[in-house]
Amino acid sequence: MCGIAGTVSWDAPPDSEAVRRMTGALAHRGPDGEGFFCRGPIAVGHRRLAIIDLTDAGREPMIDVDGRCVIAFNGEIYTFRELRRELESDGARFASRTDTEVILEAYKRWDLGCLARFNGMFTFALWDIARERLLLARDRAGEKPLFYQPLAEGVVFASELQALARSPAVSRRINPAALGQYLSLNYVVDPDCMLDGVRKLEPAHYLVVEQGRPLRPERYWSLADAFRNKARYGSEQEAAEALDALLTDAVRLRLVSDVPLGAFLSGGIDSSAIVTAMARLGPPALAQTFSIGFPDATYDEAPEARAAARAIGVDHHEQAIGPDLVTALPAIVRAGDEPMADTSSVPMYFLAKFARESVTVCLSGDGGDENFAGYETYRADALRGATSWVPRWVTGPLAAAADRLAPVTFDKVSLDFKVRQFLHGHALSPERAHYSWRRIVDEPEKGRLLRPEVRDVVTAADPFETFARHYADAAGLEPLDRALYVDVKTWLASDILVKVDRMTMAHALESRAPFLDHRVMEFAASLPPDLKLRGRRTKYLLKASQRHHLPASIIDRSKQGFNAPVSHWLAGPLHDLGRAATAHAVLGDWFDPVAVDRLWTEHHARRRDHGLKLFGLTCLGLWLINRN
Repeated sequence: MCGIAGTVSWDAPPDSEAVRRMTGALAHRGPDGEGFFCRGPIAVGHRRLAIIDLTDAGREPMIDVDGRCVIAFNGEIYTFRELRRELESDGARFASRTDTEVILEAYKRWDLGCLARFNGMFTFALWDIARERLLLARDRAGEKPLFYQPLAEGVVFASELQALARSPAVSRRINPAALGQYLSLNYVVDPDCMLDGVRKLEPAHYLVVEQGRPLRPERYWSLADAFRNKARYGSEQEAAEALDALLTDAVRLRLVSDVPLGAFLSGGIDSSAIVTAMARLGPPALAQTFSIGFPDATYDEAPEARAAARAIGVDHHEQAIGPDLVTALPAIVRAGDEPMADTSSVPMYFLAKFARESVTVCLSGDGGDENFAGYETYRADALRGATSWVPRWVTGPLAAAADRLAPVTFDKVSLDFKVRQFLHGHALSPERAHYSWRRIVDEPEKGRLLRPEVRDVVTAADPFETFARHYADAAGLEPLDRALYVDVKTWLASDILVKVDRMTMAHALESRAPFLDHRVMEFAASLPPDLKLRGRRTKYLLKASQRHHLPASIIDRSKQGFNAPVSHWLAGPLHDLGRAATAHAVLGDWFDPVAVDRLWTEHHARRRDHGLKLFGLTCLGLWLINRN
């Protein structure tokens, strides 16, 4: 787990000093070493977090034994030992025990076809010296990030936006379309970026950079294909056993480490399934797990995590979020890199900091919900489909009445919130309804919040267009499968995994997600929809696969979610910080201060719960202040 940065330039010598600045900005991702390679049209830098082969043989950028290629790599290839044996049998030679060197030899053996051979999370920049060709690549799920900006004759790239912005070639202007997208969702969807002209390489894509060749990302893997190729099993039990074996193997691969390793544990089915597999593969008492708690009991999952740890028999550690939230939030926003207002980034930041005191690698349950239909939104989709005959002239007044009359509770995904979201989205198409379940600010309110002089440019692009593109990729699939596919491509890749990567790497902690093993993702996609969502029962097959490992109290526990009580915080300890951030001149360039103040007044008086909107604006304000 590391950070990479670099540039290729054919019309002028590469700006090696800018690459050094960019690489220095990634020191938190790799505190164990720094290296550079500058030759001809390329300059590339690397920050190392040593996980596999802690010796100097693992230093990067790494040149292969024949001097043909050089690589800067961020991530892990979990099957590197198997690939190494195969490559050695074909004559390849190795000078280290790293997975990095395996990538180099795999590229030399299979060229671009090597990407299909990797089971892992990664981004890398591989320079083919003789061909003067750069290969940039990103893993299938998008666990590891890569930002880039095209140049007139070349490209500049980095693991994080704050690093990329150290290059003078990168624009500092805000991308209005991305700002509009952020207002809708509290995050920016790949491949768009908050800085104008910057792009994010999408998951399962690569980019070949050669002189005279247009910069055109290419996809090397499609999860939609797995959704279309449904598997057949003799029984549900057979399918459950196949899933259990596959998930256990995915955990086994992710236990390879030369540094201390643990796991995040919330007490829900996803993290508990990972931890129980981890305990079965080694002495349970040696498995360390970590959880974070809240003083607010309605948000606190620490008791459930504690109970799960006792049931599995692992060495559990827990910590509560303390009173330093006000001072921590600006640091959390900086760690987020691009503006991101996922409320769970707050507990994730503290959890990563806490776990890093004991381990360098943690397994997580990320991806379980998107693979096996764990969110309430999928049940909302089903309910909307079953009640689609109810006309708008009925649901419209009901939605208006819910806005006026439903009590405002500030509770965790409260009933009043779910009722309002459902009724407002009911009359939309199935695709737009699913999108609306997670929308933060709708288009009319967006228009009221923005200053008149910027309103048109920010709202010109429909944020749903990116989602529509992914829905088109999933054309012809069952409604649940389409929603799952789109969530993997948007919500998971651009929000969940960004949050996990940035908050863990802020503390030089590596997070590994067995549910995002591409074999597990393909298996889940190939299942019939009713093995994922059956009636109101979510994660149907996943739960069935764990019944002989975990107690019913864990398996049948209702989903809680890793949310933070930001509505309470913004009416309490974060109120002054939030108001100051949203009243700052940098936000005033875009937003009507009267409209923003109205949100604060209504929220503080508990007339409306504007917690997610105000948290998004607060994080955006803090990001803009820090950027300036």
